[in-house]
Amino acid sequence: MKPPIDGGNILITGTSSGIGREMARQLAPRAKSLVLVARRKERLEDLKGELLGKYPALTVRVEACDLTDLEAADGMLQSVREVLGGIDILVNNAGMGSTELFEGASWDKLHRMLKINVVSLTHLTHRVLGSMLDRGRGGILNVSSGFGLTFMPGAAAYAGTKHYVTAFTESLRMELVGTGVVVSQLCPGPVATEFEDVAGNPTGQAVPGWAEISAEKCARMGLKGFSRGRALTHAFSLPMNLAIWGGRWTPRFVLRLVYRPVGPYLRRLAGSKKELSS
Repeated sequence: MKPPIDGGNILITGTSSGIGREMARQLAPRAKSLVLVARRKERLEDLKGELLGKYPALTVRVEACDLTDLEAADGMLQSVREVLGGIDILVNNAGMGSTELFEGASWDKLHRMLKINVVSLTHLTHRVLGSMLDRGRGGILNVSSGFGLTFMPGAAAYAGTKHYVTAFTESLRMELVGTGVVVSQLCPGPVATEFEDVAGNPTGQAVPGWAEISAEKCARMGLKGFSRGRALTHAFSLPMNLAIWGGRWTPRFVLRLVYRPVGPYLRRLAGSKKELSS
C-alpha cells in the first residue's frame, strides 16, 4: 500500500535545514499544502518564499514551534487542522544528535535530544494517527538513522534514541496493517548537513567525502521508498551501505571485539583535550 502523498496536506518537522528542507522542496510539486515546522521562523519564511515562487498554487504554512514543548505542539496541530482540515502525511524529521563520550555530554543537551528524538516524535504520531484512521488513509515517515540498526562507542544515547525510532516504526507499521495508514522509516548514514555542528565530533576529524551523501540525495532516496510504501529505506553512500549491512549480519560478540579499542581511544582523546585546555 502507498501513502496518499499526491494532493495531500503534508506536515514536515525540522524543515529549517538539511534533510527536512530538501524533503519540502521535493514534495512541493506533489502536495496540495505543506506545513513547515521548526524553531527558526526566518528560515521557514525563506523556504516558503522559495516554494511559492516555483509553485504559486501551493498552500504553504509556516509554524515556528519548539516541538519539545508538547502544549505548543498541540496548539500548532490544532491551528493546522482548523485551516487545512486534516493532515494526510506526517514526516517526523526533526532530531538532534550527541556523538561524544556519554559522561562528557551535558545533561541539558542529552535531555533535549531525548525529548526531540523520542518524545516529540511519538507525541506527534499519536496526535495525528487517530484522524488518519478515521479517514482510512494516511502516511507517516519517521527519520531514524543508521545508528538505529547498529551501535558504536561515542554515540550511546543518540543510538539509543534511534533504536527506539526504528523499533517503534516497525511495530506500529504492523499494528496498522489493513487500516489504510502507511508507516515507514528512513535510515540515513552520514549526510552533509548541520548535524555535526550540534552533535559534536569526538575525534576532531572531518567525515570523509566518500562516506557522506548530500541532503538532497538523502531526501530523494527516502521519499522514493516512502512513496512505494517500503517499510525501511537506507540512505548511505556505497561504502557506508556495505559497512552497515556488514554490521547488521555480524554477530554482536564480534562487533564488541571490533569496537572494544574505540572507547579507550576516545577517552584518551578527551583527556588530551582537557590537558591542552588547562
